Amino acid sequence: MLIGKGDPGVTSICTADASSIEIRGRDLASDLMGGVTFTEFFYLLVTGRMPDENQRFFLDVLLVSIAEHGLTPTAQAARMTLDADPNCIQAAVAAGILGCGTVVLGTADLCGRLLVEAQARVEKGEDRDAVAEELAAGIRARREKMPGFGHPLHHPVDPRAERILQLADDKGVAGPHLALARSFRPAVEKAWGRPIPMNVSMPIAAVLLDLGFPQAMIKAIPILARTAGVLGHLAEEQERPIGFLMSHHGETAIAYERQEG
Repeated sequence: MLIGKGDPGVTSICTADASSIEIRGRDLASDLMGGVTFTEFFYLLVTGRMPDENQRFFLDVLLVSIAEHGLTPTAQAARMTLDADPNCIQAAVAAGILGCGTVVLGTADLCGRLLVEAQARVEKGEDRDAVAEELAAGIRARREKMPGFGHPLHHPVDPRAERILQLADDKGVAGPHLALARSFRPAVEKAWGRPIPMNVSMPIAAVLLDLGFPQAMIKAIPILARTAGVLGHLAEEQERPIGFLMSHHGETAIAYERQEG
């Protein structure tokens, strides 16, 4: 029984025979290996085309910006999983990346959705700043978190966000989505009654959209980037294990409350 749409059974990613491997219409061994960087190769896999210089440059910038941030929940989960089964590094990586949600790592995806919604209204003739104010006010009224704003450590600014914005200006790639990201700054301050720092997720989404990256794949950037960070933690965990130590401190930090009745 066929479930879902009956689309033609085709793929444009890869095919192989006894003597060759073809990826997105290009020969892996003779063309891609030694001819492109991994960043370019990733862009090719996702979009079907090679990036231009700005697309490659900023994809590198964004991957570096989000790859590592210390003993985050993703790193802790990966380290503890490796300690539970030292021979299963793939499970440890998966444990870390499975934590990429709407609170940790996945917020760039939420930013992308918000920016696309806002830009669609601007393209219909609405004022950009007014759109940002209305959307921010609506999020505040629903008592939701504002995507791309706030950080438990970085305030009054997130240095990663500021660097991305600066590079976008320097390279002349700042487009309508980055303009909207900047409009959200005063809009958020007005809605919340206080300045809230723009975190790295908002400019990640804005730059990707301004450079033509698929909105549906924005979340792939933190996933790919943090995979590298998790692997770094796992390499250290093999030499200097702290996973069970973190587990111990986590247990001792939580009080037991006896339920009555």
